[in-house]
Amino acid sequence: MLRAELGFYISCLSLRDALAANDQPVTFPEPTATAAWELTCAGLRDACLALRIDAAVGNDAAADGKPLVIITGANSGGKSTFLRSVGVAQLMMECGMFVAARSFRARVCRGIFTHFIREEDPDMVSGRLDEELARMSIIADQVTPRSLMLFNQSFAATNEREGSEIGRQAVTALLEAGIRVFFVTHQFDLADSFRRQNAHPALFLRAPRQPDGRRDFKLTVADPLPTSFGADIYYRIGGWLGERDSGQAKTVGATNSRADSAPEGMAPR
Repeated sequence: MLRAELGFYISCLSLRDALAANDQPVTFPEPTATAAWELTCAGLRDACLALRIDAAVGNDAAADGKPLVIITGANSGGKSTFLRSVGVAQLMMECGMFVAARSFRARVCRGIFTHFIREEDPDMVSGRLDEELARMSIIADQVTPRSLMLFNQSFAATNEREGSEIGRQAVTALLEAGIRVFFVTHQFDLADSFRRQNAHPALFLRAPRQPDGRRDFKLTVADPLPTSFGADIYYRIGGWLGERDSGQAKTVGATNSRADSAPEGMAPR
């Protein structure tokens, strides 16, 4: 047991040294046990990404009292990276570790659950939506109040109207059960419905797009937009027709803070 415990602390020291070598900030978080949801961070980075690149971009968020956080915006804009940074930081905090941020304060959770998009089933046993709903059913059987639920592009395997309705019902049920939800989505109907209904306190973050098409990966507090600027990705990979509108802004390389461009870097349907 002593060897196992010392191994954990030695690993923490090694991780801290590796982050420092990449000039990434580390801090000891402030866990809370209040009745209301708390989460405030500054310069939060995905620790896993910060180990692989030298210029991981940090994000700030002030979500105290907001059980629902919806992240929308430009493709390849850093939405999934931010979602992972929240989950990893929460897990590190509850292990008694430092986190990759300038500051981090959050309420302790009873469990952390994730529902991320997956690749198609190569055996074609079931469709993607079937697989997503099956995983959601398993989570529903295990999740408890005061847990943290992270959704990434969930329920997008069907059309927007149906996917948004499934998402609304799932998120509403979780919120009513006392579970905090972070949801990354391109479904404007889903995101905007929570903004319009205003039934639950929510924070809306958006990955911005610069006028020339660049992404700076700094999320801002902003309402959802009906576009994710998927055309930027389409033209960045050349376009199937080899043509481009002369007025279309060119997207320059967006590689300094993305390690998972596949889910958000797909050409628009």
